[in-house]
Order: sequence, then C-alpha cells, then structure tokens
Amino acid sequence: MSTSAPVPRAPLSAVGDEITISPSALRSLGGELQRFMLEYRFAMQEIETKLAILREEFVHMHEYNPIEHVSSRVKSADSLLSKVERRGVTPEISEIRREIQDIAGVRVTCAFIRDVYRLFGLLTQQDDITVLEVEDYIEHPKDNGYKSLHAILSVPVYLSSGRVDVPVEVQFRTIAMDFWASLEHKIYYKYQRQVPEEMMAELKQAADSAAELDTRMQSLHVQMHGEPPPTSPINLQEIREVRERIRRV
Repeated sequence: MSTSAPVPRAPLSAVGDEITISPSALRSLGGELQRFMLEYRFAMQEIETKLAILREEFVHMHEYNPIEHVSSRVKSADSLLSKVERRGVTPEISEIRREIQDIAGVRVTCAFIRDVYRLFGLLTQQDDITVLEVEDYIEHPKDNGYKSLHAILSVPVYLSSGRVDVPVEVQFRTIAMDFWASLEHKIYYKYQRQVPEEMMAELKQAADSAAELDTRMQSLHVQMHGEPPPTSPINLQEIREVRERIRRV
C-alpha cells in the first residue's frame, strides 16, 4: 500500500502536560493537506457508489429497497485541523490518518432494523472493503438512548501515484433512529451540551418510544413480506484483530 509522504512537523508548544499545535502552523501543511483531503473525498465517493449500485439493484430486481436515504460529508480542513489540535495528534499525514477515523462519513438510513444489518453485511462482504471497527449502538445503546450502527471501513482509492487505503465512517440507522438523533443534536447544540436533566430524561423516553416504534413497524413488515434472509453476526473480535494488524504495518 502506498502512503502519502510525511510532511514537516508543525511547531509544538507545551501547556502543562498538554501539547498544543499552532493552527497557523498546521495550515502550513498546504498542498499536502489538500491532497490528503481529496483522498477522503474519493473514498467517500467509492462507498456512495457501492451503496448506489445496491440500491439500484434492489429497485429493479427485488420487490423491496432497504435503503431509504444516503447522506455524506467530508470534514473541512479547518474542522480537521481543530480536531488534530484538540487531540494533540502529531501533525503528520500518516499520524492524522491513523488517529482520526471520521474524516469522511456516510450515513445510511433504512426503514427497519433488520435492513441495517443486511446492508452492513452486503457492503462489508465486498472483497475490497476491510472492516476496521464496529460500534453497535443498536444492540448496546448509549446511556441517553442513542442508537445506530457505526463502522469504520477501509476502501482502496486508486490515484495516479498508486493505491491508498482510506478509512470512511459509515453509520447505519433506521428512520426513527435518525429522527431522534437529529432532534437530540439540535437540543445539544442549543444548550451547548449542558442539557437540563429533565430534558435528558424526556429524550431517553423518546428514544425508548422510537425503539418500540421500530420493533412494531418491523413486525408489520414481516407479516406482509415474510422473514428476510438471515444475516451473519458481526464478529467484533475478528475486526479488532484486523485493525491491530493494520496498525502494526
């Protein structure tokens, strides 16, 4: 696998035990950073294309399309550099790639929970996709009720200089989960993450209601269309082993 050439280190300064990086120094990465960001945009587009192909196949060849909506984004350079500074990551391209996994993101919204796992399986069984990490917040919701299936997937991007394997964060969730998460994000933004306890309790109740709705709607769907094909369970131990091997390269 070819990698981007290392860039000069930006000046570091110590404040107590914390290392800080001058934003102006980080921006001096210039053209190398632009190329780096393009790699993530291309990787995001690769994932989008794979999903578009699956969606098109379901539309034309099957009676049911599990993909309701797909959205995507790449962090802006300013947002990325701010995160590099906050986390004290060494300002080298190889280190940023290793330590920050959510530079490119794709969100897949499905109608039903089973669709989430089915699409995860269909996408990750493709030969050029490597699963680096999975966080199953559907099976194990966050304390506030948040549910979603998060995966870091490595996808090859072929440039004029050769192949680069680039991580993309892909989130799979149902319509109900997406609606709840959108509302929760707005509330957290309004209160600058200091949400009153009573409102947090209401959010948790709303999450429970959304989960109940997901279960009931899926039950109705099964009554109409029958049981979907079985999906393989997510092997988290195998994913961790793959990730560790990649980190040692």
